[in-house]
Amino acid sequence: MPKRSAEHLQARRDQILAGARRAFSRHGYEGATVARLEEEIGLSRGAIFNYYPNKLELFVALSTEDEARILRAALEHGFEAAFRYIAEENPDWLGVYLENARLLRTDAAFRERWKSRNPELEQLAEEYLTRQQADGEIRDDLPAETIGRFLGLVADGIAVQTSSGFAVDIEPVLGLVRDAITPRQ
Repeated sequence: MPKRSAEHLQARRDQILAGARRAFSRHGYEGATVARLEEEIGLSRGAIFNYYPNKLELFVALSTEDEARILRAALEHGFEAAFRYIAEENPDWLGVYLENARLLRTDAAFRERWKSRNPELEQLAEEYLTRQQADGEIRDDLPAETIGRFLGLVADGIAVQTSSGFAVDIEPVLGLVRDAITPRQ
C-alpha cells in the first residue's frame, strides 16, 4: 500500500470532519446514520472509519476541534474576538455545538467521554485568565475559574441565539461583558 503524505492525511481528516459537521448539524447525532455520513462526506464507511473508529469518536473529534478553535481564538485574540467569531459562525458548526450540549445533558457515557477531551487547552485558558488577573486586565476578586465559566455561559448564549436564526448585535453584548470583568476601581 503506498504511503500517504501528512498533507494528504490531514486533507482527508478535514474532508471527513467537514462532511460530518454537515450531517450531525442537519440530522443530530442519532439521525446521522453511517449512510448519511457517507453521503455528506463523499467517502465509504471504510474510509471514514479508518480515521475514526466509530461514530462517537468522530463526533467527539469534531466537537473537540470546534471547541479548540474557539479557545485558541480567545487565547490568541481575546474573548471579544472569540465571541465575534461565534456570532458570525456558520449554522453547521452551531448545530454541532447544540447537539454536543444535548448529548452532554442526556447521555452519561458521552458526558464521561467528553470530560477527557482537551485538558491542555482548558489549562491554558485558566492560566491565561490568571495572567490577565495578575496584569490587572480583568477583575481579581473572583476566581479565574468563575470568570471562565461566565465567559463560557456568554459564548453558549451567543451560539444558541445565532443558531436559532436570531441576529446578535455583538457590540452591546461585548460592552456588558467588559463591564462585568473589568477590575473594580
